[in-house]
Amino acid sequence: MDRRAFAGLATAVALAPLSRARTGSQIGATQVRQLRHRTARLRRLDDHLGGMDTYAVYTSEMAATERLIKASSYDTATARALTGVLAEQAQMAGWAAFDAGRLADSRKHYRRALDAARDSGDAGLEGNSLAFLAYEKADQQTAAESTRIAGARTTPRVRALLHERLAWTYAVGGQAYHAEKALQAAAEAVRETASAPEPDFVFWVDELEVDIMTGRCLAELGAASRAVPVLEGSLRRYDDTHSRDKSLYLTWLAQAHLDADEPERAAAVVEHALDLAAGVGSVRPGDRLRGVLRRLAQYGGPEVAAVLERARS
Repeated sequence: MDRRAFAGLATAVALAPLSRARTGSQIGATQVRQLRHRTARLRRLDDHLGGMDTYAVYTSEMAATERLIKASSYDTATARALTGVLAEQAQMAGWAAFDAGRLADSRKHYRRALDAARDSGDAGLEGNSLAFLAYEKADQQTAAESTRIAGARTTPRVRALLHERLAWTYAVGGQAYHAEKALQAAAEAVRETASAPEPDFVFWVDELEVDIMTGRCLAELGAASRAVPVLEGSLRRYDDTHSRDKSLYLTWLAQAHLDADEPERAAAVVEHALDLAAGVGSVRPGDRLRGVLRRLAQYGGPEVAAVLERARS
């Protein structure tokens, strides 16, 4: 099944009918619970589809929730819960826009998510909205603010996610000490036992995710000898069905091989990344691969030539 056919089928399954309240209807915990479950289903589309496939779905769902908020009656607790769901949906829309290369739309949705998160009173959602904004431009100040806002009031996986995104901004800025300190905080947090249920927006955060981010940060910092074993070990455990993400992560492994002057090993990694990136509805793997291929083109050898020819075709 090709990507577009799979996207249509997956979206149809995720968008199983959900009754919406009529104008002026009183809604409460039952409707909020339905919305949360539905949002969780939609979030999992991102495991296998790119933002080009999910953006319209996520923005449509967000708009429907906004209409529900405007058209219905509810008590104060339900109002906070509804704005929390809206914040999650706006984060998803922002991420899909970012993945599809729609950066202006991405920032617009993230700002909407931040406003809704603040209205909901959920520190974790507020911190995550700031972290999304920070990740897009590697903004250290905003990323640091996300961890400060969340503080100790959030669950371990939320703190792990925010600290690893802070680490990324430091790594892009070449600040090795601060990057490794944030990565250590993320690794410690993800190993903690939660005293309350983790929110669904961190369902994918685990020790493997932190290991991959560690390898990416080390590669970005030019620490090839440390990055290669971390990325090789973690990516062996990361399934190829996550094609967009794995193709992206492999580009940092290829980058580290090139930094270590190992073009043949880099070429083999790039070939795997090309396989995974084919047909993915995301601009990001292609952007990363073009940069790695430009560096690879500076080398000779049959393995390198074969990969370059394949990329051209």
